[in-house]
Amino acid sequence: MSAVIQDASPYARLLALPETLVGEIIGGELYAQPRPAGPHAVSASALGGELYGFFHKGRGGPGGWWIIDEPEVHFVRDTEVLVPDIAGWRRERMPNPPQDHRFEIVPDWLCEILSPATQRKDRVVKMKVYARYEVAYLWLVDPFARILETYALDGGHWSVTGLYQDQDEVCAPPFEAVTLALGDLWGGS
Repeated sequence: MSAVIQDASPYARLLALPETLVGEIIGGELYAQPRPAGPHAVSASALGGELYGFFHKGRGGPGGWWIIDEPEVHFVRDTEVLVPDIAGWRRERMPNPPQDHRFEIVPDWLCEILSPATQRKDRVVKMKVYARYEVAYLWLVDPFARILETYALDGGHWSVTGLYQDQDEVCAPPFEAVTLALGDLWGGS
């Protein structure tokens, strides 16, 4: 059976991965990594939860967004497939989520939670893909260094819009309608 999977398309191999791995296809190559560790999961959950209330539900914020954890984003169906930690779409661009697991509309905002095992891929490989497909905003969270970097796409290249650390308050595009407490991302440690 493994020979069949090895000879299959990258997407067939991605679908055959065990549930303990996250798979992505970048430039036709299958990448697989273990599910996130605790600090990564805590930061992703905390940030996603904050944004979900303000922007997805409109509680204390403007609403108008879909905020979704770990969507399978198909920039090119089944051949360029990335799984950001959190993604956001303005509802006027994506009125409803897809009926299956494939998100084929380019997100307006993406967030990657960095870990020692994934930060090189997130910074070097995935940032280039996100720029190529014109994702407007990108945030990188490093829960180990306790840093948030925010970027906006400008002429096909990423421009830093903010650098935050430790307990800073964050008011950054595209979510500048509210101020987020960065300390909440670190799990109270």
